[in-house]
Amino acid sequence: MASANDAVLTAETGATAPASSKRGALISVSALLCTVTMAINFMLGPLLPLMQSHFSVGVSAATWVLTAMLLGSGAGFVLIPRLQDIVDDRKMLLWSGILLTAGALIPAVADTYLALLAGSAMLGFGSAAQMLPLGFLRRHLSGSSIATAVSVLIMTTGTGVVVGMVGGGLSVKYLSLSAFFYILAAAFAATTVALLAVVPPSRPASSARIGIGGTAWMIAWVTLVLLAMAQISIWGNVCYLLLGIGVVAGVAWVLAQRRSTAPVFDLAMLKRPYTTTACVASFLFGAVDAAFMLLVTYYTQTPAEVGYGLGTDALGTSLIMLPFALTMFISGKAAERMVQQGRPGTILAAGAGLCALGLVWLAFAHDHTWQYLVGSAVVGLGSRAGYSGSFAIPQLVVDEDQAGMAAGVPATVMMIGAAFGSAINTIVLSLAYVPGAPGVPEPHLYTVGYLIAAAFPVAVLAATTVSSARHPGAFKALMAQA
Repeated sequence: MASANDAVLTAETGATAPASSKRGALISVSALLCTVTMAINFMLGPLLPLMQSHFSVGVSAATWVLTAMLLGSGAGFVLIPRLQDIVDDRKMLLWSGILLTAGALIPAVADTYLALLAGSAMLGFGSAAQMLPLGFLRRHLSGSSIATAVSVLIMTTGTGVVVGMVGGGLSVKYLSLSAFFYILAAAFAATTVALLAVVPPSRPASSARIGIGGTAWMIAWVTLVLLAMAQISIWGNVCYLLLGIGVVAGVAWVLAQRRSTAPVFDLAMLKRPYTTTACVASFLFGAVDAAFMLLVTYYTQTPAEVGYGLGTDALGTSLIMLPFALTMFISGKAAERMVQQGRPGTILAAGAGLCALGLVWLAFAHDHTWQYLVGSAVVGLGSRAGYSGSFAIPQLVVDEDQAGMAAGVPATVMMIGAAFGSAINTIVLSLAYVPGAPGVPEPHLYTVGYLIAAAFPVAVLAATTVSSARHPGAFKALMAQA
């Protein structure tokens, strides 16, 4: 499928397949883009205490920084990958780069809490640019372009997590808030220049249009769902109302999109073998990662004086979770290769099994640093394998003029899944506090939290089993026809 589409695109644009040196440069700048955009999601968390003291705000106000980023990401993952299909790659890269650079510069220059919120929302929106290589690598590389694009995305996720976690922790220790954002702006600007220098001109991949009403509707219900889950521990029952409204609006949106002449996403894609399963898995793996990081962060940074915890700082927690990021390099490439061989169910099941194993281990072994190193390595290994399958499957069943759309669907549900996993375990940790230590969860709640998180990959196993039973051999047959 990819080779035929590459030939069509070449005929239409007059482009030629890039030489090996150009191929290397394209892959390098793609890896750079994925790294810096993924790092955003892991950098601001460790900076929250610094933000509180710098702007003299409370914990609730500080967490709104992450909520603003989350809401921006929800809108970005809806729009940016889909727009890539109807706008040429270089324009999307330029617009995204400008947005990210501005998002970092605004809080650096203005140095106010409101500027920080605005900048965080822009950074969240622009972080969806990590999906763009799935489109432009397919269009500008010959041969196994899908395999390369998915591998770059998944493997550089590990780099981005490392850079984000360690960079955020180091920033807390050694940098001022303004200096951090200036450095971030310089990194985004340099990345954008490199992308524009390397990615060749191209025509829009698709002549389709996106309905403005449908897009605004989708962003609205996704925002409601994300906002409800992000603030559930603070707003209480109001969040359940918002969540209900968001879910009803989402169902109505799906029904309307099926009849639309200009849909945001072509939902017919979900009827192809394993595609719906891949999107469900993306949601659940997002929930796994968010729940895992929340539980690890709270436990390791709890001061030992209360009777449990490791008493580390943000940098210490980041280093403890490094195996989670580093094992991504091991599983990403192998997982994508198995999907290419027509075995999507195998890799989704293997990833889910490893995640469940790592989370059950941590449920009963989380008192010492070495236990986290083992558990985070196993969870990271399974998580990356699962993501590889989740993003590769939609790419393999659509033509390249829908590459952005095929990236946007699993990416959007992944964001919702991450908010869901975080919300569930936030509720769990708030069920009971240590006497005399307000806000410090009872230690047994971590066991409960990890076991609940382990239910998410079990659900992936169930979805994969159902899909395999309903479509035996269908995905491999589809691959053979491509």
